[in-house]
Amino acid sequence: MNWKNWGKLSRNEILLLVFVCFALMMWIFAADWIEPALAALLVIVLMLWTGVLSWSDITNNKAAWNTFVWFATLVALADGLSSTGFIAWLGKEGGALMSGISPGMATIVLLLAFYLLHYLFASTTAHTTALLPAMLTIASTIPGMNMEVFVLLMVTSLGVMGIITPYGTGPSPIYYGSGYLPTKDYWRLGTIFGAIFLAALLLIGYPWMSMMF
Repeated sequence: MNWKNWGKLSRNEILLLVFVCFALMMWIFAADWIEPALAALLVIVLMLWTGVLSWSDITNNKAAWNTFVWFATLVALADGLSSTGFIAWLGKEGGALMSGISPGMATIVLLLAFYLLHYLFASTTAHTTALLPAMLTIASTIPGMNMEVFVLLMVTSLGVMGIITPYGTGPSPIYYGSGYLPTKDYWRLGTIFGAIFLAALLLIGYPWMSMMF
């Protein structure tokens, strides 16, 4: 399709372009004075005020609201777990339970636990904030543990675990909300590909990382 057939930019399209550039400028150059969330809210207010968006456009975007609620709740929960001392307690108790396990087996067990516990989280940020400190604390108490390899495994798993649920990462609810995959298929395929990715990480990634460090 020839882009010339699209015609001239409408008023709302021009305003949207201006507001997007304005938001980017604030996020890049004004981060020391304006919080990123406040900058986004300011742009939304401007779009509502100028008619680029209507209030119904915002309230009808269920996928965005789902992402907002899940993300905010889980990040707050992760901060609460850390501030109450739960993470430190879990690390201490977990280290005691795994004191007699070999470093290699402990690495696999902790990786499996870290991976599968993602079913309880709606974002990798919340998952990382809540669990990664505990996993690192537990691993550091195990004699002979190669921490470089362990950390690399944990971080790499974060990149592949978002596939397992329709709420596993920030974009996941948007993908799920598109309706392309039914709920049953999403969970089934998430389990299958999640297992494939985890197996590849353990069978290929782990030995390769061990040779690096």
